[in-house]
Amino acid sequence: MSQPPVVVVGAGPQGLAAAAHLTERGLDVVVVEKGERAGAAVAEWGHVRLFSAWPELTDAAARRILEPTGWTAPASGYPTGAEWVCDYLTPLAAALGDRVRYGTTVTGIARQGRDKIVDAGRKSQPFVVHTRDRDGGEDRLLARAVIDASGTWTLPNPAGADGFPAVGEATASHRISYRIPDEVTGLAGAHVVVVGAGHSATHTVLRLSELARRAPGTRITWLLRRGSVSNVFGGGAADELPERAALGSRARRMIESGVVDVVAGFRVAAFDDASDLLTIRAEDGREVTGVTQVFALTGFRPDTAILRELRIDLDASLDAVAGIAADIDPNIHSCGSVAATGARQLAQPEQGLFIVGAKSYGRAPTFLALTGFEQVRSVVAHLAGDHEAAARNELALPDTGVCGGAGDFDESSSGCCAAPAVPQIGSRPVAAAPASALILESR
Repeated sequence: MSQPPVVVVGAGPQGLAAAAHLTERGLDVVVVEKGERAGAAVAEWGHVRLFSAWPELTDAAARRILEPTGWTAPASGYPTGAEWVCDYLTPLAAALGDRVRYGTTVTGIARQGRDKIVDAGRKSQPFVVHTRDRDGGEDRLLARAVIDASGTWTLPNPAGADGFPAVGEATASHRISYRIPDEVTGLAGAHVVVVGAGHSATHTVLRLSELARRAPGTRITWLLRRGSVSNVFGGGAADELPERAALGSRARRMIESGVVDVVAGFRVAAFDDASDLLTIRAEDGREVTGVTQVFALTGFRPDTAILRELRIDLDASLDAVAGIAADIDPNIHSCGSVAATGARQLAQPEQGLFIVGAKSYGRAPTFLALTGFEQVRSVVAHLAGDHEAAARNELALPDTGVCGGAGDFDESSSGCCAAPAVPQIGSRPVAAAPASALILESR
């Protein structure tokens, strides 16, 4: 009897790369994507430009599948999310043909005939992938293995500092966005608040600062949980991704210009929308008042509900795959070079299940597309029985130029190494939280 296919969840950059590797090795694959197009999540932030160049945004097996179709790999430049979808992900999905199924939502994954607690015969049973189509019809797909590349885009972290929505956050949801804005001209003259300290927050603050320069009366407040600004600026000239370095440099100049009010150590506890405008209250009682719009860009977390009947091993702090957690923990690690992140590190107690891509990193913010491509190369080699290739580490990440971790959460220190000088706005020191890698390449 023929084996069932490998099922890949998600037709994003890593899911399609996994399908390309499986196809190249002659393994049957079905990709299930709940969106109506390849890279549906990427398309939602299509207006944002990545800080990785084209050569770092295409997978080797994908290029080998695409080139016979007449496709040529872009050689240089930094695409927007929309360009990444149009010029790479869409052609790749087309080349994979009917292996990719759209409008198909995975509602659960299990072992055939066995829930989570059953030991007997577990490893010999195929996976059952429960799905629902766009019309509500339900189905079950058998799978010899499952690669979960569903990402984290659908589950942004709340603004509340303790990981739960702040008091009143749900009620104030009409004034809170968890995405990088596309068009901001409608906010001219308003008081806009950005919560978060990663690259997405930095990008948003920069976009809003341009509006503030054009439209007098526009007020921008940047709320940061931590006490040091240095990691927001990144590694500067030492960063091996020039566009990532440029983002930090622009943020430094913008803060020094005084266009943005930066408030350090502000941990959101509550939103009050009793009046026409919002009041944001911190855990220490401080308030930011008269707020028209909030952009809460505090990262993402994985949704593991579809895996609840499988035996998985996630790190208790990061919700990341346990085998890679020590290398990506932002409390202790912020450099670009990480150890191997292949099939051995990604293996789960449920044999044949692999969580890859941004979802493998859980809440850790340092994921790059290059990492995901290496993950799926190794995982597929393992599934094909090529254990030498699976064990080989072909990952070489660009260094961030930041040599330490996040530093003390409550203090103004910035980690293990000398930090850039803290800029001053008048007599006020500016402080910020640690940088996180751009979500735009992975979610």
